Amino acid sequence: MSAKKSNSSLTLPVAISLAIHLGIILVLALGALDFFTKKLETPEPAAAAPVQAVLIDQQKVAAAAEKIKQEKRDAERREQLRQEELERKADEARKAREQEQAKLKQLEIERKQKEIETQKAIDEAKRKEEQAKQAADKAEKERVRKESERKAAEEAAKKAEDKRKAEEAAAKKAEEERKRKAEEERKRKAEEEAKRKAEAERKRKAAEEAARREQELADMMAAEQATINAARNRQLVSERDRYTAMIKATIQRNLVVDESMRGKSCKMFIRLASDGFVTTAEAREGDGVVCRAAKAAITKAGRLPVSPEPEVYQLMKEINLTVQPEI
Repeated sequence: MSAKKSNSSLTLPVAISLAIHLGIILVLALGALDFFTKKLETPEPAAAAPVQAVLIDQQKVAAAAEKIKQEKRDAERREQLRQEELERKADEARKAREQEQAKLKQLEIERKQKEIETQKAIDEAKRKEEQAKQAADKAEKERVRKESERKAAEEAAKKAEDKRKAEEAAAKKAEEERKRKAEEERKRKAEEEAKRKAEAERKRKAAEEAARREQELADMMAAEQATINAARNRQLVSERDRYTAMIKATIQRNLVVDESMRGKSCKMFIRLASDGFVTTAEAREGDGVVCRAAKAAITKAGRLPVSPEPEVYQLMKEINLTVQPEI
């Protein structure tokens, strides 16, 4: 570009200079021709007139030359001003281009940083979701183990009940046999009566023992039922906690965060339909910016994870949770 400017700046002055010199040569040639013509035509006595004409022609030539020089200077000045204006505009365009490139570079840096932060948030959400899944799997294994223990206890209780019924049947049969023999031996000696009474006392104690065992079995079954109920409650709470963690992860994925939210949080109240549709999302306490972002994230999700089990849904249809941006 500078070479083109240099060539154009040289070409015009050279052209102007050549034109001026050609003009001067033409004027001098015409003046000389006119001088010699007049000298040939004019009589000898009038020799002073051509001298005067030549002097006048030289003045015209000088004036014309001066005029051409002035025009050359004016043209050079205009050309210099034009070149300066072009250079000024080129410099302004260069600066504007550099500013635009710097701005685009900064925007690219910010975009890449945002992508990195978004990927980190996604990875963290996946990690937490995997932890929640592992916890749920562990809880399921524990439930299966408890269920197996419960079935074993029920089988043991059934065996004990069968044994008790067999003992009762045997006792009933023995009692009938005793009565029959008592009727037959009613008239026997007093020793036999005493023996019968002793036998009756033994049977009475056996009956009391059987009753005591029956009560112990009932107590054991009640305790087992309480254990089963407690296990079920723990399972329900575990399921509630698992789905609550999934809800938090869903909100985090839809949460739009910035640096001003670091270390801040918001307590949200959420009411859910049975299919997970959010019917209410209210900010109860916390930073205003975080609360607005959390509510927007919940609204964007539309539906949140909800357990298909009615008992778990009853525990989590209205939840309070704290949203804290993961920055």
